[in-house]
Amino acid sequence: MQTTSATLLNRALPLSGAQALLRDALIALAATALLTLSAKVQIPFYPVPMTMQALVVLLIGAAFGWRLGAATLALYLMQGAAGLPVFAGTPAKGLGLAYMVGTTGGYLAGFLAAAVVTGYLAEKGHTRTIVASAPRMVLGMLIIHALGFVWLATFLGASKAFMLGVVPFVLGDVLKIALGTALLPAAWWLVGRLRG
Repeated sequence: MQTTSATLLNRALPLSGAQALLRDALIALAATALLTLSAKVQIPFYPVPMTMQALVVLLIGAAFGWRLGAATLALYLMQGAAGLPVFAGTPAKGLGLAYMVGTTGGYLAGFLAAAVVTGYLAEKGHTRTIVASAPRMVLGMLIIHALGFVWLATFLGASKAFMLGVVPFVLGDVLKIALGTALLPAAWWLVGRLRG
């Protein structure tokens, strides 16, 4: 007997077997479209414009669980590797694998790792309250930045990578963490009310 994980998605749309597989495939495709949109739309912010891509990554992991979160991010990365312009700055800054192994490659790897970790913690029930959700959102964002920074440092050196690849994004990431921290428990509450 297969049991479903305690994810927001499984609570909102409880299905099993072939129906769950179809649901998951459609949700993953829709989520990659949302990731692409979140990479392309820039919000004016200080000191640099921000995208909502990291927030979407964390919400995918937290809402889908680690397996579907990982599968969704892997699908997104495969779309980019195949040359589809799904990443921020594409096609102007390149496409495909050449873009992925460039200066932002570590952040892309960080997206996958963050979705897995936040998804795993979500399956353990660690995103249902603001108090539980906040440190998980912080951890996910730290994973994205750690992998992004390490990779970027191979191109620019540690000091320059930190100043260009971490510092300008701190304020925006604090906002994204706050949004994710508020959205997850609110979504759990709403699903609980609708599901009874």
